[in-house]
Amino acid sequence: MTSSGISDFWENCGLDWAGMDNERIRAICMRLPHVAETLNWGHHLVYWVGDRDIGGKMFAMTDLDGTGTGVLTFHCGAERFHELLEIDGISGSPYLAKVHWVTVARWDVLRAREYEDELRRAHDLIFEKLPKRTKTVLAMPEKERAKVIRERKKVLKERAAASPTKGRKKSTG
Repeated sequence: MTSSGISDFWENCGLDWAGMDNERIRAICMRLPHVAETLNWGHHLVYWVGDRDIGGKMFAMTDLDGTGTGVLTFHCGAERFHELLEIDGISGSPYLAKVHWVTVARWDVLRAREYEDELRRAHDLIFEKLPKRTKTVLAMPEKERAKVIRERKKVLKERAAASPTKGRKKSTG
């Protein structure tokens, strides 16, 4: 769907496109190609280019409960990073600024079209960085891709079940 298509979607639903929120960000992200979402760290909805179990990478996340440092965090690339930091209400993301991620403090910092453009850019930048094997899976027909992802998740689940000490510290006593 094109940029104007997303805007038209909200207008046709009778919703005010000017007010941005988690649901509108979700609608934008989920219309981009090969996007998956997960709930991480208790309250962050994370958007991935490709399923993370096949090597997908995150490109954006929203803070669902408002307890984080901002409402939206996304990758913007080296060129755009410094431009965005000049906007009041946008800062380098904690732990991720060194890899060119920014955090938007409030929904009114950018216009709806700007959010849409930035998220599309973030998606495209991350897609370009995906490993060749991940891009190969994403290029498969939908049914074949879904089967590969299901099989990969099954393998990962079996591995996790086979190593119960993974993630726990060994006792030294």
